[in-house]
Amino acid sequence: MPFKETFSEFYTKVKSSLEDGTFAKLTLAKTIGNTDLMNIYVRPILEENELKLELKFKHQQEELFEIHEIENAFPRLLEFINNPFMSAILFTTEFDLTYKLNKKRAVSIVEQFPSFTHASPVIIEYLESKK
Repeated sequence: MPFKETFSEFYTKVKSSLEDGTFAKLTLAKTIGNTDLMNIYVRPILEENELKLELKFKHQQEELFEIHEIENAFPRLLEFINNPFMSAILFTTEFDLTYKLNKKRAVSIVEQFPSFTHASPVIIEYLESKK
């Protein structure tokens, strides 16, 4: 997969934000053409006191859910980079990080001012339980 290295760099920031308690949400968006799959929303969940990621696949007519361990979510999300999604946005309390493909499939990763002031409540709960 041609985007594995760059998306891996991006996903490292996702994992860091989960570990340091700043993760708010992750969204894959901007599809190529008219596709049935419109977005993938990623949010943390606690399953048996273990932090995992819930992937919500938003289709035009339905929503499907998958639960993955943090490391196993990476290859699952990578499948959708460039087919059909052209961007992934990591929202944290410190910054928003956008992974974007242009028409020539060149990758850019841009950091912007944060959209969220509060981390995911699940992350806060998880980190508090580890103290």
